[in-house]
Amino acid sequence: MSRRFLLAACVLALVAPLPLTAQAADPYPTPGKPIKFIVPYPPGGPTDLMARLLAPGLQQRLGVPVIVENRAGAGGNLGTDNVAKSAPDGHTLLLAASGPMSVNQTLYKSLPYNPIKDLAPVIQISAFPLVLEVNPAFPARTMKEFLAAIKAQPTAFNFASAGNGTPQHLAGEIFNKHAGVKMQHVPYKGAGPALNDVLGGQVPVMFDILASSVQHLQAGKLIPIAVTTPQRSPALPKVPTMAELGIPIDFSAWHGIAVAAGTPAPIIKQLNEALNAMFAEPAMKQRWAEIGSPIIGGTPERFGSLVLTESVRLGRIVKESGAVAE
Repeated sequence: MSRRFLLAACVLALVAPLPLTAQAADPYPTPGKPIKFIVPYPPGGPTDLMARLLAPGLQQRLGVPVIVENRAGAGGNLGTDNVAKSAPDGHTLLLAASGPMSVNQTLYKSLPYNPIKDLAPVIQISAFPLVLEVNPAFPARTMKEFLAAIKAQPTAFNFASAGNGTPQHLAGEIFNKHAGVKMQHVPYKGAGPALNDVLGGQVPVMFDILASSVQHLQAGKLIPIAVTTPQRSPALPKVPTMAELGIPIDFSAWHGIAVAAGTPAPIIKQLNEALNAMFAEPAMKQRWAEIGSPIIGGTPERFGSLVLTESVRLGRIVKESGAVAE
């Protein structure tokens, strides 16, 4: 082969069009391929509700079916691990909750996934207040009356939760610390059974995620004492915050959307933009207000920062409480 021919061949190789796969990324989502939206808890709770509120809008904006799947178990770990081990192509979304993202790495001896390394944040979607609520038979309607009753009978009153390490449990432990009381924790296997026993009077007190209890509170079946976020909730505007009452608590049950680590940045950007656009719609703002959370939104980096900081803060609370996985 002559040197002139070899030189010409090299020049042609440099200027020849690149293969289609290298010229442009495959379109997202893949036409006709459904998106799975994994909820790591059973149907009926606030996490499941949010996924089902978001799925139709995502389907409309992305142009493929969005199917909600409940994969409950191990405090949210099973469903979260399923997404962590999924293909990093944006076709498997996680309704990410504070438990499996920031609490469980301290609560459990080991996890099958690393929430920081194995998952990529897309967007924060909620920050639910927890409500200190009591059965109507409880001898208190205000925080002053509540604390007086607890301190008068330190061993008489317990608080229910959805289980060790859940937001309901951690809120109670934080309250005990800052209010100077020692209510005993009664863990249940899920928020539903705990709430049913509070409604029935078997356990008098609960710190519940507002979305779970709001209908009972509005109907007078439970009495709200205070909420745990710095601002009052639009769903319960007359209920004061803990901070207003002199108890320095800032605590919420937050949620977001995550995908498997390694998902291309343009896909995460597209998902983030679609969800932010949905949250800008008046109807979605209204629906979120009705279930008790402000609209959050924002960037993937903001959600990722929350996961990191809350892993430290909530991990410390778990250690101080002595809670372990059931």
